Amino acid sequence: MSVTFYLLAAAEQAGEAAGGAVEHEKSEVPFFVMGLLLAVFAIALSVFGFKRPEFPATASAARGVMTAGALLVAAAIGTAVYVPL
Repeated sequence: MSVTFYLLAAAEQAGEAAGGAVEHEKSEVPFFVMGLLLAVFAIALSVFGFKRPEFPATASAARGVMTAGALLVAAAIGTAVYVPL
């Protein structure tokens, strides 16, 4: 295990020993950024789809677009979920 782990564990233990409950808070900024990127991707995809009915032109391009969308969704979900250690 790393030194950082032990330092964080010691700091948490010291906070609990002092009588105060340790609050774990996570920044919401990564979720907002990923949500914004997902929304921009969805709007751009719909614009391209309406302007060019043949978009995406090949099956591999379609798989690439679907993979990009799935990765953005997974990233947005991943940044929304907080699992304390």
